[in-house]
Amino acid sequence: MQKTKFSRITYQLNNVLFGFLSDTWRSKSIGLISVLTGYFLFANFITKFISEGKNELIMVPIIIVFIEIIIRIKPSSSSIYYDLWSVVDKLRIGAIYAVILEAFKLGS
Repeated sequence: MQKTKFSRITYQLNNVLFGFLSDTWRSKSIGLISVLTGYFLFANFITKFISEGKNELIMVPIIIVFIEIIIRIKPSSSSIYYDLWSVVDKLRIGAIYAVILEAFKLGS
């Protein structure tokens, strides 16, 4: 098949949307466990600290800064720290899901 612009675009789109299917079972399971662990830990964290109302003004900026740091320190995929960063990033995704779900529960 010829390498046309359309075929390159569809290949890249397929890679973005379904690239996780070509990973090994090890990376898929570590990713899933990381997301679920991030959700579990952060849902408990929200319930304990933010719902009390005492530490709300301190904890929210710390959480936002921590999430921004995780996003901005992404190493290259050939780095030895990429796998560790990937796990931490998936923990972050689970944590954000917990925050959004808790916001829907509270109706705000």
